[in-house]
Amino acid sequence: MHAPEFWRSRGILPTLLQPLASTYQAVAALKYAMTLPYRAPVPVVCVGNLVAGGAGKTPVTLSLAALFAGRGRRPHILTRGYGGSLRGPVAVDPAHHTAAEVGDEALLLAAAAPCWVARDRAAGARAASKAGAGMLLLDDGFQNPSLAKDLSFVVVDGAYGFGNGSVMPAGPLRETVAAGIARAQAIVLMGDDSADAAHAIGDAVPILRATLTPVGAVDLAGRRVLAFAGIGIPAKFYRTLADTGAEIVATRDFPDHHPYRSAELRDILAAAAAVNATAITTTKDFVRLPAEFRASVRCLDVAVAWHEPTMLDRLLNDFVAAPARG
Repeated sequence: MHAPEFWRSRGILPTLLQPLASTYQAVAALKYAMTLPYRAPVPVVCVGNLVAGGAGKTPVTLSLAALFAGRGRRPHILTRGYGGSLRGPVAVDPAHHTAAEVGDEALLLAAAAPCWVARDRAAGARAASKAGAGMLLLDDGFQNPSLAKDLSFVVVDGAYGFGNGSVMPAGPLRETVAAGIARAQAIVLMGDDSADAAHAIGDAVPILRATLTPVGAVDLAGRRVLAFAGIGIPAKFYRTLADTGAEIVATRDFPDHHPYRSAELRDILAAAAAVNATAITTTKDFVRLPAEFRASVRCLDVAVAWHEPTMLDRLLNDFVAAPARG
């Protein structure tokens, strides 16, 4: 499901739900207190967020995988495989596995570095370490205490920020902003900070500003497109698509990680043809399309553009230079 609209602002409903939010928060705190995290034999870098829904974690993980590989760290990526049926630990093979088995994000991540799906993060860390990982990149899992982290990036969508600032179900937060920032080593603020998230973050932790930029999309300028997406915040995709100069004539939103059916794709393609437009979606959605429809749908690839690469380089170099574990 998409985040409910009332999560964006304060009002009667968030106030009524506050007792449940307090219970959620207390249960999470108890879980942390009662869990002894597994310390992997290799360093663990986590890319997470504080809100339910998309913030840009997967593109950030892909970017960091390339940066760490360039520093000779042999990164392996560890993900829960949300939306997939396999519990793992299993090494993802894009030529063999489907999104229904390992989830859409795992297929994208496996194209950048060895990727493991594991509901049990500690078991996944053990498997990846035995397979030769020099370090682990944990895609999501910031709120999962079962695996100790050495470096944590929290990704924040600048347009959404922290919503109404309340914990679920009164708001979008998985935990309070203060609690999350206290465990993070860096914040990745994605896009224009129209929600004034930087003010809420303060100066307790470095803020790395970044933008999702289209890749190989020069030909989209002036092209009529029907855009559809089943991600946490579809509007983010539409904003990025608009930046290419494409003329968005219609949009269709689906739930996050939606498994597309053939009838839905036929309807989308027919609607696009009726207005002389190209059907286009995200790379995450594309891997969930039935194979027979992929030749008829365009996907927009994106990459992270870091606004302060020198600050990021210092952070990564300090991490790489840290003494190896014995």
